[in-house]
Amino acid sequence: MVEFISNSPQDTENFAFSIADKLNGGTVLAFTGSLGMGKTCFVRGLARGIGYKGDVTSPTFSLVNEYIGGRVNLYHFDMYRVTGWEDLYSTGYFDYLDQGGLLAVEWSENISAALDDNTVYVTIEKLSDFSRRIKVYGGGF
Repeated sequence: MVEFISNSPQDTENFAFSIADKLNGGTVLAFTGSLGMGKTCFVRGLARGIGYKGDVTSPTFSLVNEYIGGRVNLYHFDMYRVTGWEDLYSTGYFDYLDQGGLLAVEWSENISAALDDNTVYVTIEKLSDFSRRIKVYGGGF
């Protein structure tokens, strides 16, 4: 397990950047943490860490954002509205998984039955208005 205390969005991005080289295609990162905890900031740093040069935004309305052009493709999911297997299949989750990219899944607790033993979990806990405790574990961490 890796634990990090972030004191700003930039800290969160830099931490994610620093662990990106440890992640390979086919890895699922399962995020937990309430609204406004910094999950998208983490994914922004992760995208930068794999060499993606474009903008990274929350997939709240699109369900999945694709970041193509780094050393691996990154697929950023929002599973907030997923309530069952049919919903999960409609997101294209399994198709993206088969493509061998890196999957970053917000609201992963909604798809816990679909996560395998190699999943990397990222929990983000609010310590104060600006501080977060980030824990990364599983899948070799």
